Amino acid sequence: MWPRVVEVMLGVWLVITPLVFRGTDAIDRYTANAVGTGLIVIAASLVAFWPRAGWARYITLAASGWLAVHGYLSAVRPGPPAAQNEIMIGLLLLLFAILPNHVNRPPTTAPAQRS
Repeated sequence: MWPRVVEVMLGVWLVITPLVFRGTDAIDRYTANAVGTGLIVIAASLVAFWPRAGWARYITLAASGWLAVHGYLSAVRPGPPAAQNEIMIGLLLLLFAILPNHVNRPPTTAPAQRS
């Protein structure tokens, strides 16, 4: 379940991002997107702790894809710090969202033996 914990931490980072980057270029354009996506990521990651709702990580996958694409397409290069943050956090969330809930457990079946 550690990937879900990391997703919650990254979601909290997204929620506090407007406070960290206040006073930088174009932060007003990214505030609503970062906070909204952060709340979605936190909610989906917490729901994914429930064994029957392991599919909730795919919500995080979609939200992180949106975050990375929005950050990339919303500004000219190199982009303001808030856009760069969205791209980086979106890519990190993509990495963690593809991991299953019980990634630290060993496989249940033995691998095929070669003769």
